[in-house]
Amino acid sequence: MLELRQATYRYAGYARPVVHEVDLRVDDGEIVGLVGANDSGKSTLCLVASGLAPASIGGELKGTLTLDRTPAAGLRTYQLAERVVIGFQNPNTQRSGIAATVFEEIALGPINLGLPVTETVARTREAIARLRLEPIVQQDPQRLSGGQSQLVAIASLLAMRPRHVILDEPTAQLDPAGTQLVGEALHALAAAGTSLLVAEHKTDLLEGLCDRVVALDAGRIVLDGPAGRVLGDPGLVALGVEPPSHVRLGRSAAAAGVDPARIDVALQ
Repeated sequence: MLELRQATYRYAGYARPVVHEVDLRVDDGEIVGLVGANDSGKSTLCLVASGLAPASIGGELKGTLTLDRTPAAGLRTYQLAERVVIGFQNPNTQRSGIAATVFEEIALGPINLGLPVTETVARTREAIARLRLEPIVQQDPQRLSGGQSQLVAIASLLAMRPRHVILDEPTAQLDPAGTQLVGEALHALAAAGTSLLVAEHKTDLLEGLCDRVVALDAGRIVLDGPAGRVLGDPGLVALGVEPPSHVRLGRSAAAAGVDPARIDVALQ
């Protein structure tokens, strides 16, 4: 379980907090989506939930973060990494720069955990298979496309088999096929007991992936509930979030005098 209580975070040098009094709990095996406008505080909340803010980047955190009922405030960065991992929108920020092949890049996480060679290889192969990266395992990580780099970065996280995963726009550079692969991999992680917090603009993905969705506005949680209810909330557009495609189609149909139920039937 990952839990934030009354979390308020201010970056070093900032006069005001970016995240305000956030209460958020993600249970084992639960996938929670995070939506909001570009300036709503999603990325900052991801950093706070991962423990990197303030442990690594500084700043001031009021409130608490607990990981499996252990306060994160007393953990060092490497101890945090054993419990929770974070994936960023730009995969280049996660590239090690020292691996000669994609296989080695993905294996670095398990290696840094001090796992035996056989376990490291098994986890690496499993992560590669989940995201169907076999054709590029011998390529140089620095010569991949943006989409390939993003899949490799996610595979690197999967290979560590973390208890908690935070993802900030994990499919930003992926096509629909790549997005589907990531969705399938995240479902498998959750089925194994991992808790996931996923910040994402693709609400169609979140609707099929998440148990719950949380909406942020100006660093505060303004909506929190079942994915279908939150993503269908009429106030979501005013928060800068585009609803899933079937919701938009239904509203357009209603505005044109067509029964929205006919749209739902056509999409089934």
